[in-house]
Amino acid sequence: MLIEKIKPIPKYIIKLIQKAEKERISYWHGHVRYYSYLTKNDGELVKVTVACKNKLDSPRWRVKQVVVHGIHSKECFLKDIVLHFMGNYSVGWYEQGLQRRPNWYESEYWGLQDDKYFNIDCPVLNKEYLLKFPEYKYSAIEQYPYDDVFKYLRTYEKYPQAEMLIKFGLSAYAMSVQILRKVAKDKRFRKWLIQKRQEILAGFYYVGTLFIAYKTGKPLERVQKLEEEKKSFYRQDRYKNIKRLFTTDKQVTEFMEYLIEQNTNVSSYSDYLHACEYLGLDMTPPKNKTPHNFQRWHDIRIDEYRTAKALKDEEERKEFYKQFADVAEKYLPLQRYKEDTYIAVIAKSPQDLIREGDILHHCVGRMNYDQRFIREESLIFFIRNANEPDTPYVTVEYSLSKHKVLQCYGEHDHKPNDSVLEYVNKKWLPYANRQLRKIQQATA
Repeated sequence: MLIEKIKPIPKYIIKLIQKAEKERISYWHGHVRYYSYLTKNDGELVKVTVACKNKLDSPRWRVKQVVVHGIHSKECFLKDIVLHFMGNYSVGWYEQGLQRRPNWYESEYWGLQDDKYFNIDCPVLNKEYLLKFPEYKYSAIEQYPYDDVFKYLRTYEKYPQAEMLIKFGLSAYAMSVQILRKVAKDKRFRKWLIQKRQEILAGFYYVGTLFIAYKTGKPLERVQKLEEEKKSFYRQDRYKNIKRLFTTDKQVTEFMEYLIEQNTNVSSYSDYLHACEYLGLDMTPPKNKTPHNFQRWHDIRIDEYRTAKALKDEEERKEFYKQFADVAEKYLPLQRYKEDTYIAVIAKSPQDLIREGDILHHCVGRMNYDQRFIREESLIFFIRNANEPDTPYVTVEYSLSKHKVLQCYGEHDHKPNDSVLEYVNKKWLPYANRQLRKIQQATA
């Protein structure tokens, strides 16, 4: 490619430019438009970029060559054009009579610049010109839907497999060196791409998504969602606590898969982790790090966190105890003290739950039963021997909405004996339900 062999714009190209100008939907008056065409220069295929200014039907309409790229040249030729820091271009029009004086970058001579600069994204008006070059006969350039034809042709020269991707409609991946290398080496991958072609065309998938889906056999949409979640996670600065817990890319991938399986998100997990850390829990065991039922344990830990935080603050602690006591007072009629082997006593404070749990070695004092109590979701009753009314024996969780016993356990979460179960289900529960209906009728 030689500067002295740059020829004027051919007449047929001028006509193609004028046709393209007529077909443009709109443009600002005075706004510069760019087009390109293919030709030869000293035997080398070149792409010439031209600039247009003013409306086509105006006597001041002008078109001029501004950049010439050679397919195998390291430098491009440029004239009367400058690239600004923000990536936009300015063109001078002094020689064409549209300015009173030339801009500092205008000259009657062509200059040189690195090939990677001034590669303006614009339509190529005569792609069919490539048919004059036998080496590009099978390049499928006529099916290539983008304007960066030189970038494609340079890739095609190194990786002829790009032609296969173009012909199967996978143009979006024809410029990926990773994909092209894999296609060249792995016959099974080529077949997989063709089999998945319609699915791939139906969406936009990362290159990494294709590789992972091919390797693991997982659905493309699921893998893509996972990859998107990972990218978003890495970009966020506010999840430092999670990033300390999941440090490697493999761990992050497994973590994102866990979130998808649990139908939750990073934000909810961050809240859960914050609560666990506040409570001083060891996050190494999987039961804490990735609990089987995340939503359930999220709610439990958040409630525990709120309780711990409330108890830490004296004023909040007083209010919390008052709320608990008010609920206990409201449902006091559900207690049963009739002459029998057993009695049923409602919990009066969070401290009662803690004492019950500590003595019987179960979780009523350590999980979120106190929060559920003050929200009136479920109540806690203590089943005691009538002759030992202050000694913990069996603990019952009662649902206010379902009017039934949710849990009934003795020491170490053991099932109570038949006499206790008969008392709870045959005597106390019917009594409690009758009392609850009276309370509800009175407040209706």
